[in-house]
Amino acid sequence: MLVPRKQKHRKVFRGRSATKGLAYRGSRVTFGTYGLKAVTAGELTSRQIEAARRSMTRYTKRGGKIWITIFPHKSITRKASEVPMGSGKGAPDHFVATVKPGRVLFEMEGVDLETAKEAMRLAAFKLPVKCKFINTQEI
Repeated sequence: MLVPRKQKHRKVFRGRSATKGLAYRGSRVTFGTYGLKAVTAGELTSRQIEAARRSMTRYTKRGGKIWITIFPHKSITRKASEVPMGSGKGAPDHFVATVKPGRVLFEMEGVDLETAKEAMRLAAFKLPVKCKFINTQEI
């Protein structure tokens, strides 16, 4: 699973406005030929990213190359069960990547169009945001 090696701050502010607006950065396919682009905003956990990567890799039978263009830097905290209100913020539990609409999440090359499309479709089922398949050869 993806987790940061080092962090400047263990606990971050929740940041409600992190998913507002459109993604201009990372909105184009730069490494591969095909991409999976987010249509809605949301937060992707490192488990969800790993599940999507696994489904793509398994479908392509480890053929071609896959790039993950997002990384879960933001820590989400959780308090222990049955702890009363107050007494500060909970301990870091897991990490998420905030995603805005228009952000390319995964890229792929070295496989044919139909295989890439199906692999990306299977990966999109694992994610909490709506996604669409993009192809740089059509542009």
